[in-house]
Amino acid sequence: MPSIETRLTKSLGIEHPILSAPMALAAGGKLAAAVSDAGGFGLIGGGYGDAEFLKQSFRDAGNARVGCGFITWSLAEQTDLLDLVIDHAPTAVMLSFGNPAPFAAKVKSSGAKLICQCQTIAHVQAALDVGADIIVAQGGEAGGHGALRGTMNFVPEVADYLTANAPEVLLLAAGGIADGRGLAAALMLGADGVLIGTRFWASAECLAPDGHLQAAVSSGGDDTLQTSTVDIARGKDWPPDFKVRVRQNAFTDKWHGNETALTAAIQDVADRYMDAYKAGDAENSAAVCGEAIGLIHDIPTAGELVTRIAEEARALLDQNRV
Repeated sequence: MPSIETRLTKSLGIEHPILSAPMALAAGGKLAAAVSDAGGFGLIGGGYGDAEFLKQSFRDAGNARVGCGFITWSLAEQTDLLDLVIDHAPTAVMLSFGNPAPFAAKVKSSGAKLICQCQTIAHVQAALDVGADIIVAQGGEAGGHGALRGTMNFVPEVADYLTANAPEVLLLAAGGIADGRGLAAALMLGADGVLIGTRFWASAECLAPDGHLQAAVSSGGDDTLQTSTVDIARGKDWPPDFKVRVRQNAFTDKWHGNETALTAAIQDVADRYMDAYKAGDAENSAAVCGEAIGLIHDIPTAGELVTRIAEEARALLDQNRV
């Protein structure tokens, strides 16, 4: 299959401009390695800071060229985890949802590419100030945590900003991208590639409970919402600017819009929520996925997905259909 060559593929030494997102609790070493082995580039999810998980993930990745992503405000509470990851010589380190400044110099001095995920132009400016090599423009359609900007308008705005202020910095589009149409469209909007979460979440190598995957695949994009209820239940103190997009279910129906009562009942709710998560109960714990679930109808391997997305995008670009 002919590759889609962009500045990103040249920079990372990959065949296809496709990165898998470092999804907390879902993107381990097997998923990241499968994406990289298929010609994309996979990122391990550093999540909320579990050293044993990270060590096991790098073991599972084997010799594959992979990277790792961190929730930056959480990394600030366990800064030694960055050293742990750098000791594994990642090709790239991604920082999201917080100030990248305390960690940027260490990432860059290690030789890893610094990827900063951004949800506003102010975030982009802060990322450029610390020397980001790659900017991810994330739209609110994305699964997991995000803000409010839409992918379709935010990506070209960031592309224009980078052209005017930092033309050497690469751009990835994220949020609602699940197939070759999304990749082709992102390239037309000025991105050098894509960061894909939910589509790789619905893959054989994902660590999310199977009950969550099955429920999401049978749902549509209208069945998701951004909420703070899941973070309250899990005891995660997220900055107020970021909400988590999940599949609507019995839990969100009960508590979304009723957060004060949820907080008051948290001692009882938290234990029941975690028990439901461990059991893969998709009604009483959250399937963390984005609006792209409306485009997802199967759970193949991550390698199959890379090939499928790249082939479809290549055909569309060749046919000038986008």
